[in-house]
Amino acid sequence: MLISDYKNMENVYKVGFGGGCHWCTEAVFMSLNGVKKVEQGFIAPTKNLIDFSEAVIVHFNPNVITLKDLVAIHLDTHRSTKNHSMRAKYRSAIYYFEQANKVVLQHIMKEIQQDFKSPLVTKILPFGVFKPSEERFQNYYFNDTEKPFCKTHISPKIKMLKEKYAKHLSTIV
Repeated sequence: MLISDYKNMENVYKVGFGGGCHWCTEAVFMSLNGVKKVEQGFIAPTKNLIDFSEAVIVHFNPNVITLKDLVAIHLDTHRSTKNHSMRAKYRSAIYYFEQANKVVLQHIMKEIQQDFKSPLVTKILPFGVFKPSEERFQNYYFNDTEKPFCKTHISPKIKMLKEKYAKHLSTIV
C-alpha cells in the first residue's frame, strides 16, 4: 500500500498519537490545517487493553495534510528518541486503526528516521481502546494559553511549529 492510497470516501481518516502530555499533543494537532478533530484521552493497544497511556486521536483530511507530515510533527514535538522514567504514562507511539496502515506507518517511520541522529523509540501499535479525558481538560491549551503549564510546556511547541511547520498551521495560532 502506498502513502497516496491512504484515503477514503469522506477524505477524513484517523490516527492515534502518544508521546508526551496529552494536553501538549492535543494543542499541537489542533493547530494544524487539515485536522478536523482531536480527541484527548488515553489509548491502550490491542495486545494489552488495560495498558493505557496519554494520547490523542487525530481525525484529518489527507488532501490537506499528509499522514507523513502528521507523523513528522508528532516526532518533533515530543522526546521521540528518549526512553525515560515516565514512558509508561507517556508512551511514544503511533496507533493505527486498520492493519493495512501499519505498513504505511512503518515506511514513513523509516523515511523520517533519517532526520534524527538517535534511533526513534516510537512504537507503531494497533489501536485497542480509548478513554477520553475529563471534560474540564479538553481543549486545555486554547481555553487559557496563559496558564503556567501552557506557557512552560505547550507554548514552546507551538513556537516550534510556527518556525518549522508554518505552512501547516491553522489560523487559531
